Amino acid sequence: MYEASDAATATNPADPFPVRRLMVEVNGAPFHVVEQGEGPAVLFCHGFPDTSETWLHQMGAVAKAGYRAIAPDMRGFGRSHAPTEAELYSTLHIAGDLVGLLAALDVDSAVVVGHDWGADHAQRAVVLRPDLFRALVTLSIPIQPRGELSHWDMLREQGLEKRYYAFEMKEPGAEASFEPAEKSIPSIFHWLSGSPSPDAAWDPLDSSRHMLRPSPVPIPDWADPAYIEHTIRSFEETGFRGGLNHYRGSQATFDLMSAFEGVRIQHPSLYIWGASDGLCNFFHPTPPTRDDLLPLVPGLVDVIALENVGHWPQHEAADRVSSELVKFLRGLDQPQQG
Repeated sequence: MYEASDAATATNPADPFPVRRLMVEVNGAPFHVVEQGEGPAVLFCHGFPDTSETWLHQMGAVAKAGYRAIAPDMRGFGRSHAPTEAELYSTLHIAGDLVGLLAALDVDSAVVVGHDWGADHAQRAVVLRPDLFRALVTLSIPIQPRGELSHWDMLREQGLEKRYYAFEMKEPGAEASFEPAEKSIPSIFHWLSGSPSPDAAWDPLDSSRHMLRPSPVPIPDWADPAYIEHTIRSFEETGFRGGLNHYRGSQATFDLMSAFEGVRIQHPSLYIWGASDGLCNFFHPTPPTRDDLLPLVPGLVDVIALENVGHWPQHEAADRVSSELVKFLRGLDQPQQG
């Protein structure tokens, strides 16, 4: 069902928890997958502009805790399947990738962890296949049931179509504004993080504080230089069309999931967000508590706000995120009192 890629199949095989890199056939299409550890499965889903490698710190932590970490390059990214048509990037397609990947790896169930677009897709995947995904961890994107209006229509009703950053990213040819990757990737990671001063940080409604401004530093001090370099090289090879197609396909997700309007996630869930993340602060101007979100997410275990952290908590607060993730996983596997 799957085979080793032509890249190294393991990083430091002498390590008791070596990183394995594979090419996996999923529903007839190729997907690049990174694995580490053995045990109950934890499936990691990245967002834009990222690859599976964004999760290496968390994967190592959960592997050492006795779990099998699995992280694909999501559809349209890295070495994975990247159709050109935007309509092939709805969550139904992405969920199909995740379900097919677990089947190819002989995994019966998994906790799904997502960041950015990966978090959005992970939430919908839990709604679509609650039998397969037993719990959810979402980073930087709050958990929300499907409502009566799409995200885009709500923004239009608020008069924000000309201001909200992502409308431009949905436009044909938006890829050109992200070239070259050697400039855009450092800019995005810097401006969306907690590193800039509050008056200079990225604002999703202020075009003068956009994410593609030249970065004042080549690599943020919280970032692994090897990961930044890897990400630049990855997008130099693939371009940005596949990544931006996740924005373009999101209306199709809303339209296709009309039968799931109002469906709440009952499974155990965890929400982690950066208190300096412009996107999170747009979603909830008043920091939410668990009690605030429980009516929308009955299975919510905890809400964790990370101070001085922006949109990249898996990097900016890598140890804390890994610790909270392992704590959540162990809580799932403890015998329930009753």
